[in-house]
Amino acid sequence: MRLCTFEDARVGGLEPVALGRPAFGLRCGLTILLDKQLRVVRATEAAAFVRPHIARVTAQDHPHLVVNESAWLAEGPVFLANARWLPPRRFVAPSIDEPVVATVGDAIAYAMVPPTELATFTPLTVDACLTGWRERLPNRPAVGRLAEHLWDLVEWNGEEIATDYATLGRDEVGGRPGTLALVGPSAELWVHETARVDPFVVADTTNGPVVIDRDAVVTSFTRLEGPCHVGPRTEVFAANVRAGTSLGPNCRVGGELSTTILLGHSNKSHGGYLGHSYVGEWVNVGAGTHVSDLRNDYSDVWVTVGGLVVDTKRTKAGVYLGDHAKLGVGCRVSAGTHVGPFGQLLPSGSLLPKYVPAFCTADQGRLIDCPDPQPLFDAAARVTARRGAEFTAAHRALYKSLFDRSAAHRRLAIHEEELRRLRRG
Repeated sequence: MRLCTFEDARVGGLEPVALGRPAFGLRCGLTILLDKQLRVVRATEAAAFVRPHIARVTAQDHPHLVVNESAWLAEGPVFLANARWLPPRRFVAPSIDEPVVATVGDAIAYAMVPPTELATFTPLTVDACLTGWRERLPNRPAVGRLAEHLWDLVEWNGEEIATDYATLGRDEVGGRPGTLALVGPSAELWVHETARVDPFVVADTTNGPVVIDRDAVVTSFTRLEGPCHVGPRTEVFAANVRAGTSLGPNCRVGGELSTTILLGHSNKSHGGYLGHSYVGEWVNVGAGTHVSDLRNDYSDVWVTVGGLVVDTKRTKAGVYLGDHAKLGVGCRVSAGTHVGPFGQLLPSGSLLPKYVPAFCTADQGRLIDCPDPQPLFDAAARVTARRGAEFTAAHRALYKSLFDRSAAHRRLAIHEEELRRLRRG
């Protein structure tokens, strides 16, 4: 089966992390959404329709994908999957002879459509085509889930770790290191043969699997509570990693984490609490920074997404950090905080803003705009080089485009935050 994964208009609900990548590049469980779609569809070829400004980075990060090439669709039958679709473990694709669109609410999760319907399907006409297909073609309820916001993926993460774990081949399962103390069933423990596990590490598989991936390092006095995943080349320093947490690849983690997803190359190496949060790539969380994930009155947490305040309908929601965001030493972060790419939170005696747009700094309770992003890009190039990676020209172009497009939004957010500061006195 040939697979084409596409982004629809609701991808904006996955900000700030989706500002730097396609929605299918988001992690939930042991893998990103794209890997799950490829697996259940048993795809032999794959393409993607993404927002034009992220096309270069998408092609660079996923070289096996054909990106934004409409002519590819004409080469044979295609299974269309929403980039936000989290498929079930077992899935039977619709027949190519029976056109159908499968929906979650009023959104299409996946579809099989006649070749004539694909003639006008391009990255710029995705939403118009989806609307027309829902009106003209047979509809049925979809299996699986559609992620509307990052907190959906955080909530599903523990369950998805267990689902992904069930798909691991038995020949991939390593042995149990003699240095590790196990609480719970041994069948729920996976330790890659290249991982290093120091003495006095505890893995608790009572409520789900614990996965320690290739070349990971877990130091003494760490406790891993399943379901959780320590990604490839990730280092865990005397940490308390609680259930529902996915780390890595290539992260540095210490302190306490609970029900949290970290994408690649991010650091939280020191003490402090991070819970019910989603963290992008190349993020740094300073020593002693604590993130609240619960309001004092136990009411729902509200988060600003795309400039709009959204009710998460959850009592627990932490922080959502875009790529290259920085949280300084000793920050106290409120539940439901949003920090965009290259945003910075600096410690302050006053209340820190809950909404920091991309390229803004929160300092002494005020939001400050970035006059020129190039020094930030130069710093990012130095940071990525230290991990053997590269901040490429495609990355510079992507984030420069984001900087230009978000200028008016930043000015409005700064103005509104100043008004709130003045009202607080």
